[in-house]
Amino acid sequence: MSVMPLAVLGAVIALIAVRQVGSVRLQIWQAMVLGAAAMVLTGAITPAAALRALDADVLLFLFGMFALGRALEESGLLADLTYRAVRRAGSADALLAVFLLAVGIASAGLMNDTLAVVGTPVAIHLARSHGMPPRLLLFALAFAVTTGSVASPIGNPQNLLIALHAHLASPFGAFLGGLALPTLAALGLVYAVLRVAFRRDFHARPLVHEPGAIVDAALARLSAVALAVLLALIALKVAWISAGAGEGPRLTLIALVPAALVLIVSPRRVEIARGVDWQTLGFFASLFVVVAGVERSGAVEWVVQALGEGVAHPPVIVAASTLLSQVVSNVPLVALYLPVLEGAHAPAGAFLALAAGSTIAGNLAVLGAASNVIVIDVAERRYGERIGFGEFLRLGLPLTAAQLVVYAVFLR
Repeated sequence: MSVMPLAVLGAVIALIAVRQVGSVRLQIWQAMVLGAAAMVLTGAITPAAALRALDADVLLFLFGMFALGRALEESGLLADLTYRAVRRAGSADALLAVFLLAVGIASAGLMNDTLAVVGTPVAIHLARSHGMPPRLLLFALAFAVTTGSVASPIGNPQNLLIALHAHLASPFGAFLGGLALPTLAALGLVYAVLRVAFRRDFHARPLVHEPGAIVDAALARLSAVALAVLLALIALKVAWISAGAGEGPRLTLIALVPAALVLIVSPRRVEIARGVDWQTLGFFASLFVVVAGVERSGAVEWVVQALGEGVAHPPVIVAASTLLSQVVSNVPLVALYLPVLEGAHAPAGAFLALAAGSTIAGNLAVLGAASNVIVIDVAERRYGERIGFGEFLRLGLPLTAAQLVVYAVFLR
């Protein structure tokens, strides 16, 4: 087992936690770029292997979602849709509950990263409009997109990977049947943790919601069509997987088709393209290099072998996948763990436990889920709202522990 990649990963986590090198202030994406460079310079991964580690599908998917999200925001359509969704919430408590439930349910069908992209400006707008701290709804967004995505085979990339390799007779039936109820309970835990942590920020004043204004009617119409195309492609993917016909339309296609519609047709295409969060894309490109270096260290394989006979036992899977996802991220971990479960002829419950543990791992720390990074990075760079590594961990650790107990009980 090679120690150098783990040392580089530790340094990256430390940089993200302190965000400071001497007098230089670092953003999350800059810390990850430094980590990728260190992986190459220390020989933990060769330049050629670093290039091969870049996941073009993920990068193109995120680019498409950033472009569509920008068009929705710039046109005013996103604000209008937000008003329609929350206008009946008459108090701060009700707003948090509605927001959590809406984001959690939507993330099961729209992919958690999609909700992170479009949800960040929504969270900021709602909080500032109603005199609530933006950090409250940013935490709600980050925790809800992760938690809600557990219950669906298309809620996140690792669930899709599990659904395609677990030989489930009905992937959607298996996920919803085994994970829907504990996921609702887990969303309730998110509400409880945030209600306690921010208890002084829940004022008793009735909320007055202002209708969202469409500021560019032409772009709003085009964005509505692009959003409809996105939803149609997702529905096609759901039908495809439900029929057992394979993966269906690739996520890259699902994101790029509506984005291309906006970027080709709209006269504001250059402005929208410039508004794409290129720094976040740089973070993910660098993350792939860092993760690839850690994979080559052999640390994950060593831990899995050390688990012995318990490796296919659901409570062990939930705990192990949660912890190991902090080291190599959830998608690579699932790719490494799946052959172990297949070799052990594990039942369906074991695969659902892997989905639950590897996904809920995202609630533990900033780097546990890609959606966390999107929310935190965009909120800091565009709106000046900062969530620190330690602050996330203080809320994420007890929340994740409680949620893991819920899933372990349901999947025992």
